[in-house]
Amino acid sequence: MGIFPQLLANGIAAGSTYALIAIGFGLIYATTRFFHFAHGAVYAAAAYAAYAGVSIFHLPLVPAMAVAVIFAACFGVLMEIGVYRPLRQRGTGPASLLLASLGLFIVFENAISMFFGAETKVLYPISNFSFAVAGALITPIQIVTVATSVATCLAVWAFLLFTSTGRATRAVADDAELCRIKGVHVERTIVITFALGSGLAGIGAILAALDTDMRPTMGFDALLMGVVAAVVGGVGSIPGALLGGLLLGLALNLGVWKLSTGWQDAIAFCLLILFLVVKPQGFFGLPLRRTSV
Repeated sequence: MGIFPQLLANGIAAGSTYALIAIGFGLIYATTRFFHFAHGAVYAAAAYAAYAGVSIFHLPLVPAMAVAVIFAACFGVLMEIGVYRPLRQRGTGPASLLLASLGLFIVFENAISMFFGAETKVLYPISNFSFAVAGALITPIQIVTVATSVATCLAVWAFLLFTSTGRATRAVADDAELCRIKGVHVERTIVITFALGSGLAGIGAILAALDTDMRPTMGFDALLMGVVAAVVGGVGSIPGALLGGLLLGLALNLGVWKLSTGWQDAIAFCLLILFLVVKPQGFFGLPLRRTSV
């Protein structure tokens, strides 16, 4: 088996999960205009919720995954209703919301470690079966990951484009104050966006945990990769998030061909800085608007 085809296949599979995180993060950022750091905590919590469903409550894998995605969506909504909305109603700026989100991330990351332990865990014992495609060994979970990511991206794109709620979401992302004047229920739209974005993070977390493993700190790395993918593709763009995630996955996996795995974060940051300098709107996004602090 060739090294390049294998790294290419691994990069596509990893990039597919990054795309799901990027879409969720981008939707939340576009409608609220602040950096939802706790998105990483939602990601990790979803993986461990699926683990609890399988290992503690002895649910079959598929129902446990479904419950975990619903849990992630509800978790994100509770953060919005319980923390972010009261802060916004008091006139809190993006900087304070960022600090609150960072605090939530730290609290819940430590809570996961306290309840489940800090050691690496496996979500579900998957068969080592693989088959050769174009010189690379492909596992069934990698195929499921890519197919799920593409199908989910298409579903979210259709939701935003063809439903009234999706059109309201895009309108709030464009100008929330004007939407309030026009009678759009902005707060309800934001809640729906948090549910959708958090559910997408949950799907990505479960697929990643099935492909590799899981640990309490997995949310930070996922958030970093999701943000980079969102910026590269264009914040708020569904095709852009998919393209950005795939490009990032390929860059990380092909980069370690010549460098050690310890350079992956550096590669991601270099890609982020490159796009912020050369093309800050990403491939398909609009120029990022300034937010007051």
